[in-house]
Amino acid sequence: MLLRDEPGPVGDERWDALLAALAEHLAARLDLAPPPWAESRVLQRPWFPAELHIQRAEALVWAPAAFRKHGVYLSARDLDAA
Repeated sequence: MLLRDEPGPVGDERWDALLAALAEHLAARLDLAPPPWAESRVLQRPWFPAELHIQRAEALVWAPAAFRKHGVYLSARDLDAA
């Protein structure tokens, strides 16, 4: 299964945390346990991939739980658009 196998690091801990958050988010939507490898990929400082301040404010309010857990603040709307 795609979520079970740990992806290698991409060279940027922010993107590694985003991948872990996405894996947890998708697992929750499929009513599956989160992949064990995702647990350790947590940022020490929050990261907002969005550049505009209004998008950052929206991400603070609407970031899915799995993303907040990993320190990645991406709004649910941005996630749906991707």
